[in-house]
Amino acid sequence: LDLMSVKRMMEKLGAPKTHLELKKMISEVTGGVSDTISYQDFVNVMLGKRSAVLKLVMMFEGKASESNPKPSGPPPERDIASLP
Repeated sequence: LDLMSVKRMMEKLGAPKTHLELKKMISEVTGGVSDTISYQDFVNVMLGKRSAVLKLVMMFEGKASESNPKPSGPPPERDIASLP
């Protein structure tokens, strides 16, 4: 993830950051070694103890599932004519 990708992600999450804040975030994740976040660094951040991003994602997923509740009980019976 480069700087602009992180910027767009934070804006979509409703928490826009300045250029300097984004650079600091990336530096924290990478340990100051790189200007981009690798896949492994991203996974470590998402699974880490300090992860506020994961909490936000889980919150949004929870809200999405509330609007589309899963049906309970057995599925309705189907016959051959109803198959695609």
